[in-house]
Amino acid sequence: MRNRRTGSDLAFDLVSYATLGLFTLLILYPLYFIVIASVSDPNGIFNGEVWLWPKDLTFDGYRRIFSEPTIWTGYRNSVFYAIVSAFVSAALVIMAAYPLSRKDFFGRNAFMTFFVLTLFFNGGIIPSYLLMKQLHLIDTMWAVVLPGAVDAFLIIIAKTFFQELPDELREAAAIDGCRNIRYLWSIVLPVSKPILAVLVLFAVVRQWNGFFDALIYLSDAHKFPLQLVLRNILIQNQPSGNLVNDIDTLLAKQRVTELIKFGVIIVAALPLLVLYPFLQRYFVKGVMIGSIKG
Repeated sequence: MRNRRTGSDLAFDLVSYATLGLFTLLILYPLYFIVIASVSDPNGIFNGEVWLWPKDLTFDGYRRIFSEPTIWTGYRNSVFYAIVSAFVSAALVIMAAYPLSRKDFFGRNAFMTFFVLTLFFNGGIIPSYLLMKQLHLIDTMWAVVLPGAVDAFLIIIAKTFFQELPDELREAAAIDGCRNIRYLWSIVLPVSKPILAVLVLFAVVRQWNGFFDALIYLSDAHKFPLQLVLRNILIQNQPSGNLVNDIDTLLAKQRVTELIKFGVIIVAALPLLVLYPFLQRYFVKGVMIGSIKG
């Protein structure tokens, strides 16, 4: 028999839906505004006339962005860096987090303390650059991939996840003669899709949005990631302060620059918006479905 819902239950549901709807609107509207602003006349944006619909539709900003031949090179490089970074980062984090999750691992507290310290202290830009130079990694893809490949925060997350796995899985595997490497590869990883999705998503987002490492370590323009290419395009289209230039030319260039600013955000964020729905389902899937019988 279904429980009859009271008036207070309905009121609670109404308030909950209204609150969640408001928060959803606050999150989605800025992204929607960037989309419509990227195809609107900048004068309409400055005058506050762009709210729900584009005004004086124009794609001049996108034409300027995609007319640069380096944009496609940047896309290719960023996709390559993101894939390599996701694989390397996930592999290294798992190799560090799984032993730390085992209670029979000697010295795990000391290692964990060492990793946690890296959350508060780092060597700085100059020592990091000198290290990359001594390792002969300057102007290579590894200078972009390796510096952030191992994140102590992700190690803590993965370690906590592995600790939640039942000890009965490892005991049953040990009885069947399964060694540690085989247990990790054949049993732990297949039931760890949610944490693998988290590691991959973090690595891809960090790599895709990052440009500072490339700015410091790379000098070959053919190796620049998308974010660095977009930064250069935005700088090139900034109006100069030369007073000799005609005021109308400066205003026109300023309008194009504003369009490019909004367009650059969309161009940079679109791949991640497309990728996230394919990984999001692993966050809600049951971790231990089918792993234990009885």
